[in-house]
Amino acid sequence: MIEIGKNNTLTVLRMTSVGAFLGDDEGNDVLLPNKYIPDSLDIDDTIDVFIYTDSEDRIIATTLQPKIKRNEFAYLQVVAVTKVGAFLDWGLEKDLLVPYKEQSKRMEVGRRYVVFLYLDHETDRLVASSKVNRFLEADAFGLEEGQKVDLIAHEPSDLGVNVIINHRYRGLLYANELFRRVYPGDHMIGYIKRIREDNRIDVSLQKQGYPNVEPNAQRILEVLNENNGFLPLNDDSAPDEIYRLLEMSKKTFKKAIGALYRDRRIKIDPSGISLV
Repeated sequence: MIEIGKNNTLTVLRMTSVGAFLGDDEGNDVLLPNKYIPDSLDIDDTIDVFIYTDSEDRIIATTLQPKIKRNEFAYLQVVAVTKVGAFLDWGLEKDLLVPYKEQSKRMEVGRRYVVFLYLDHETDRLVASSKVNRFLEADAFGLEEGQKVDLIAHEPSDLGVNVIINHRYRGLLYANELFRRVYPGDHMIGYIKRIREDNRIDVSLQKQGYPNVEPNAQRILEVLNENNGFLPLNDDSAPDEIYRLLEMSKKTFKKAIGALYRDRRIKIDPSGISLV
C-alpha cells in the first residue's frame, strides 16, 4: 500500500520520458519525476520516497524530505494567505494548506505556527491544522514516569510551557524548572516526571532523582578537565551561571558535586570547585 504523507520504500517498475514509475507489492504505482531520479537508479531497484499530491492533486513521489510528515507536529512559516486559507512552507514545491476552519486564529504571512499534518479522507489531500489540542490523545497510555521522550514546545502557559510529547500527548514543563529560554517549535529531549490521576502529564528536561547524578557528575568532570581542573562554581552560584557553564539545574549540580566530593574526586571552596 502506498501511503500518502509518509515515506515509502518502493520498487522501480519502468522508466519513461517524464520519470520513473515506482510500485508496491499490491500493484499500485506512482510517478517519481525526472528531477528527483538519482543517476544510479535502475529498473527493479528500491528507493525511499515521500508521497504527497501535486498542484493538480495527483499522487506524486519525491526524494525531498518535508519538514513535517503525516500525523506529526511541526513549527512552520506562513508564506501566503488566500481565500481558501493559509499556505505553509514545508520544504516541498507545493505549499501546505491550512484551511480557515483548521486555524485556531487567523494566520498571518511571515509568522510561524505549530501545526498537525493529517490526511483529509474526504478529499485524499494532506491538510495542516493549528487546532493542536484536537489531535492530542486524552490519556497517557503507553507512557511511564521516568521515560525518555521527544518534546515540541507548543505555547506558554501560566505555569510554564505546554509541550507535545512524542507527537501524541500534551504535557507541561514548569517555569521554575526551566533554566533556558524555550520558544514555540523548539525540539527537546525530556523525561516523564509525573502522570497525574486526571492523565495530565508533567515533564522535565532532566532525569529525576539520584539516577540523574551520575551522568551529570561525569559532565562536571569533563568540563573541569577542559578548564584546567577548575570551575568558578559552588553551592552559592547563581542558577543561570550554572546552566551557562554546565547546562544543568542548580539542584542537579548540587547533587552531582556532593557525590563527587564524597568520592573525593573534587574539592569545594569559596572560589569554586577543582579536581583533586
